[in-house]
This record gives sequence, structure tokens and C-alpha cells, in this order.
Amino acid sequence: MTSVVLSLGANLGDRRSALARAVAALGPDKTSEVYETPPWGDDDQPHYYNIAMTAHDPDATVFDWLRRAEDCQVAAGRVRDPQRRYGPRVLDVDIIAAHDDDGEPIRCDTETLTLPHPRAHQRAFVLVPWLSIDPGAALPGRGRVRDLLRDPGLAADARTLRRVGGLSSTDHG
Repeated sequence: MTSVVLSLGANLGDRRSALARAVAALGPDKTSEVYETPPWGDDDQPHYYNIAMTAHDPDATVFDWLRRAEDCQVAAGRVRDPQRRYGPRVLDVDIIAAHDDDGEPIRCDTETLTLPHPRAHQRAFVLVPWLSIDPGAALPGRGRVRDLLRDPGLAADARTLRRVGGLSSTDHG
């Protein structure tokens, strides 16, 4: 079994609906509220809607989760722009962390997947929603999410996040 923490974001089109459709396809255990966040890494774009979710599947590997994430992005119409790594997108789904059925962190470093996510500890838009659904959350190799958010830079970023409600079943369209 694999349990995963996923971070989802969208800043083009109907952001809330794109997130809701992906959540419905991924089958979450828990989903955070939606947070509106400034863009990270490339300021010349609209604000994002971001959420975190946890999910598990007794038969899935981390590569199965990666395929599911990519399938959601394709279904939303995402096209990657190699010139803008942190550019705007209709949907972004990242695997932040994964655990096996014994609760042990899964570590992976391949050309297509690195776990835990190598930059999650630098991103309030990932950590704040995750902490909201798992107060004891810990990023493997980095420590407790609550402690990570005490970093002055991350704390300042966290203050820029604005809760804008949850996803409802009517958002799935």
C-alpha cells in the first residue's frame, strides 16, 4: 500500500473546478481548504488556488500515483512550457511525500520522480494546506511541517496565503 501527500495548484481558467475534478479523480482521504497564493518563482502571472490532499491505495506504487497525477494534468489541458519552469498552469499535481503500509517514508530519486519532493520544505503554499489536514505532518528528511513553517522566510510567505473556502461537489462539473 502507498499513502501519499499531494499538492495541487491552478492559476488559469476555472481554478476551483480544475482542483475539484482532480480531487475527484484521485480519491482523497482528506482534502484541505483552498488557499489563494501568490505565484512562486515567476511573478508575472495570476494568483494560484492551492490545496493539499492525502490518499492511499493498497495496490498503487509511487509511479502509479505519478501517472495518476500526470493524467489529471493532461485531462485539465496542461501543456508544459520548458521556457517557464514556474509558469502559469491550468493544473499542477505534485507528490510531496509517500509512505509504505508500515508508515515508513518512501524515498525515490529517478529522472521522473524524487521523493520526498525536493523543494516542498521551501514552499508555504504546500506546507500550510498540508498542516491544516495533518497537524502532526512531517516531511521526511526535513522534520515536522509545523517547525519548518517557523523559518522567517516561510512564515512571511505563509502570511500571504488566503483561505477561500473548500471544494464542493458542485465544483466537479
